[in-house]
Amino acid sequence: MNAPMRHGTWEPRPAARWEDAFLSGNGRHGAMVFGDPHDDRVIVTHHTLVRPNGSERARPPRLAAELPALQDRLLAGDVTAAERFTDGRELQWVQPFHPAFQVRLRRPADDTHGYRRSVDFTTGVAGAQCAGWSSHVFVSRADDVIVQYVTSPGLTSAPSSLGLTLDIALDHRLPGAPDGLAVGHGAVLTPEGALLTLRAAYPGSDRAYTGVTLLVVTGGRTSLAPPGARVEDAESVLLLTRVRRHIGEPDTVAEGRKLRALLPEGREPYGHLLNRHADLHRTAYSRASLNLDADDAERSLPGSALLGRPTSPALLERLFAAGRYHLLSSSGALPPRLTGLWTGDWNTAWSGAFTTNANLNLQTASAAAAALPEVTRAHANLVHGRLPHWRDNARLIFGARGVVAPTHTDGESGHTYHFAREYPHQLWTAGADWLLKPLVDHDETRGEQDPRTAHALAEVAVFFEDFLTRTDTDGNLVVVPSYSPENRPANASWGAINAAMDLSAARHALLTAAAYHPGTPEAGRWRALAAKIPPHRVNDDGALAEWAWPGLDDTYDHRHLSHLYGVWPLDEINPYDTPRLAAAAHRALELRGAENDSAHGHLHHALVAARLRDGERVAHALGQVLGGDFFHASLMSAHYPNRDVYNADAAHTLPAVLVEALVQSTPDRLVLLPALPATYPTGELRGVRTRFGAELDLTWNPQEAHAVLRPTRTHRVELRTSSGAEQLDLVAGEDHVLTLKAW
Repeated sequence: MNAPMRHGTWEPRPAARWEDAFLSGNGRHGAMVFGDPHDDRVIVTHHTLVRPNGSERARPPRLAAELPALQDRLLAGDVTAAERFTDGRELQWVQPFHPAFQVRLRRPADDTHGYRRSVDFTTGVAGAQCAGWSSHVFVSRADDVIVQYVTSPGLTSAPSSLGLTLDIALDHRLPGAPDGLAVGHGAVLTPEGALLTLRAAYPGSDRAYTGVTLLVVTGGRTSLAPPGARVEDAESVLLLTRVRRHIGEPDTVAEGRKLRALLPEGREPYGHLLNRHADLHRTAYSRASLNLDADDAERSLPGSALLGRPTSPALLERLFAAGRYHLLSSSGALPPRLTGLWTGDWNTAWSGAFTTNANLNLQTASAAAAALPEVTRAHANLVHGRLPHWRDNARLIFGARGVVAPTHTDGESGHTYHFAREYPHQLWTAGADWLLKPLVDHDETRGEQDPRTAHALAEVAVFFEDFLTRTDTDGNLVVVPSYSPENRPANASWGAINAAMDLSAARHALLTAAAYHPGTPEAGRWRALAAKIPPHRVNDDGALAEWAWPGLDDTYDHRHLSHLYGVWPLDEINPYDTPRLAAAAHRALELRGAENDSAHGHLHHALVAARLRDGERVAHALGQVLGGDFFHASLMSAHYPNRDVYNADAAHTLPAVLVEALVQSTPDRLVLLPALPATYPTGELRGVRTRFGAELDLTWNPQEAHAVLRPTRTHRVELRTSSGAEQLDLVAGEDHVLTLKAW
């Protein structure tokens, strides 16, 4: 019988599809590992690999001069006026993310008895083995290199025992690779074995990317076999691979020297490289964990079999662990894309972009609470690196100071140029607050404000100072134009007035900027401006209206829940301080349809439901994803049911849903077990970080629950449970133990 697995997964067969390949990554380089003993392939990816398509030269539309007239028309009742607020360009996608190439190892057919491939989440090693062959792959966080180590376990010292014979090449031929891709190969013998290179120049561009693989061969013979090398009768082969995107001609000899410098003198290189990496990876991955008291027999199943048991606690345990692993592995230089850090096809859906009006924040939602500051730092890299472009958006589109974030970015440009009539993303003003919220959560968790976050918040507040100039008959400010991604009123066009998300974002941005700049004249102005933003509207159905402007009717069947931004991730609407609005938000959630059954829609629904203490609705949303065939054998997810469109939303968001169902916190409040699905009556969640500066471990069973708080700050917080509210006085360095008898 196989051993139970809580921090890894396995399969009894090699991956036949790239979607099923096991994944490894360090937030820069990625590896997709097929594990075929006769034709092993490792697809190499890198966060910077985006194909030039003309959008690298795109700039925001110059519309500022037309803004006052648009505002006049919308306020006068012209419900389609915003459709003309454009410079007439066609919809332009950002540069699409693509794979680099595959490292391909072919070997003669032999005994594959005892085959098994697996990935260890605690180390990031994806491997496969059978009677006469084994391969292990990881992407080093310490040395930023893809490491593959191939051996022959059956090799003995007997004269008749043969070692590894491999044909090794870098192969760019992956689905969707453009015909005009100019590819050049290089191969030279070295004292270690060989150095292989592949350079690919994009059609019609001065940009290219180059991969370099160093072969370190122990025993046997190495010869050139263009476009790669042939190894015969070797004891082992170690492959070190890097790729980078560039302009001009790279110095591949220098790149080879850098790889060679990673080899330790007098020590076995694979173990040395693995130890350097694993120390960093294991520390991050192991900070938090979930145990649902699953059956060990189910824990021992391969992932593909476990996916056939959607109600099994073992499945949710493994997906929590896999989601945490994949989120960490795809976050470094940048946060996860729509596909994380991986793709095996040049034709990535939606350009494999960072889609910032829902998907990115959903994927990274567990970073602060589930103790992955590495993810937040990657998110911060994306935000702060694009601020100059965000300023261009504010100036050119709105004639304002400050910053406005786009809904799509390829990681290079932060300009707004991806918009169309049905997707008027150029109207969206809530994006900067939405993208800065995870950085604020991170600051609250660690108890220290990042000066860069403070500066960015001030720029958002300055934008709203300039933009919010119109008022209604009651003297309230009006957000006009206003856009609720990606929905429209039932009786108007997409560009409207006072979208609920825009109201929440403007209010939150102004008040948060003021809190980061206490005692300044600006803080006073920002608070005064926030006080003039109108309240949310409750419609005739008793639901929180998606547009707080009289006469705009709701469209309920939509995958996005932008209007419930005040519930999650903000704390503006909650059952404790604003019960009337919370009830209206819950009614809005009840009325919301699933539209096209996208994974992000279901799990966004679950996050909002958890904040509103609705465990049944959380369970239903989870059931739609777990029972909808959303997960590949790799435990990476799809955007739609039946594994349609490779996409990381479900994989990366699921851990956040489980944390929110069990523990919620603000700087002054702790909520325990607000929305636990009844199907998981026993369990343990360890390593949660709260926004008031305490680490928390929680255990529960049908009779009682226990929580251990380890505060780093002395603070009084309100504890909320099913029994009501009480005050907790926490002292830095002193554990605080809670027992709940009737949770």
